[in-house]
Amino acid sequence: MKGNVIVGQSGGPTAAINSSLAGVYRTAKDRGAKKVYGMLHGIQGLLEEKYIDLSEHITNELDAELLKRTPAAYLGSCRYKLPEIHEDREVYEKIFAILEKLEIEAFIYIGGNDSMDTIKKLSDYAIVTGFKTRFIGCPKTIDNDLALTDHTPGYGSAAKYIGTSIKEIIRDSFCLEYSKGLVTIVEIMGRNAGWLTGAAALAKGEDCAGPDMIYLPELTFDLDNFMERIKDLLAKKTSVVVAVSEGIHLADGRYVCELGTSVDFVDAFGHKQLTGTAAYLANYVAHEIGCKTRAIELSTLQRSASHCASRVDILEAYQVGGAAVKAADEGDNGKMVVLKRLSDDPYQCSTEVKDVHKIANDEKLVPREWVNEEGTYVTDEFVTYVKPLIQGDVSPVMVDGIPRHLYKPH
Repeated sequence: MKGNVIVGQSGGPTAAINSSLAGVYRTAKDRGAKKVYGMLHGIQGLLEEKYIDLSEHITNELDAELLKRTPAAYLGSCRYKLPEIHEDREVYEKIFAILEKLEIEAFIYIGGNDSMDTIKKLSDYAIVTGFKTRFIGCPKTIDNDLALTDHTPGYGSAAKYIGTSIKEIIRDSFCLEYSKGLVTIVEIMGRNAGWLTGAAALAKGEDCAGPDMIYLPELTFDLDNFMERIKDLLAKKTSVVVAVSEGIHLADGRYVCELGTSVDFVDAFGHKQLTGTAAYLANYVAHEIGCKTRAIELSTLQRSASHCASRVDILEAYQVGGAAVKAADEGDNGKMVVLKRLSDDPYQCSTEVKDVHKIANDEKLVPREWVNEEGTYVTDEFVTYVKPLIQGDVSPVMVDGIPRHLYKPH
């Protein structure tokens, strides 16, 4: 590489997102990049000319290893929606003036669906104006909903945490007996795609029966049918554990969480904040049956639990970061790195690049055939798909009994 590289992180972070950053940095330096800049808070920060020279922060191999084990976006993230080019050309002129000043040869953006929309728009503008900077997307999202890639870095670690937590919750739920039983509702992230919620099935094994029911947002949720199933289960056992997606909705389109306390926050991409699904269902069950209930919302723990990260996930995140730099160096523009699964057993995966225009603003949902006919559990095919992604551990660097992270004051 003859010029400089700039990298940013966008959207919700993951336990593996900084491993991609480490991969970008190392590969860019190995390929001769003079400087590797990091945008502070993504494209939004770049517009304010907030960036750092990563070589001043990643100074040795220990820093690089700590970075791989650090949750949340090291550079800071954003949810900033670029306008269409014809709507506000000045925004693009400002961005490209900054890139020209920094002599940027490759622009790498680590993110999910909305981030790929940013790569699409910037690469389009570069082509229209003849600008030489190349724009490459690096996949990241615990939601696992990016099109054309087998899976996304970040998902494996989140799935591992969910499977582990569900198993521990099930163990705990049988400790005390209540006269009318106990129903525990676990709320898992996932607006429209149920990849995370389906991972609750990983708790099932020789030493654990797994959750009793799993509800994904791909299918309509029937509240009456749900209640009947809860009653049937309580007639047979003292404890019931159900995993639900935050995005489950009724036949009329309303999210279940909207039946309880209304949350009005909407982000720049028009996404309504979803929270309170488990709380509503737990209260509803308690009112209808009079049994003990618990509502558990895994929330940000799903994406920040780096102590429970999957080794496969961390390695693949590093791999796609490097592949993004390689693609840009070899002349690709307006592309995203994707993971292509070669086999399940032994698990093998490689990288390719695909046109970001076929990825941005699309959503990959859980196939209907990977959910049982009743819509209350995932199938063996789903488990076969996700199991290879959670294998192996990444030992934290412990200091005084607590994991050490690579810290940078924002």
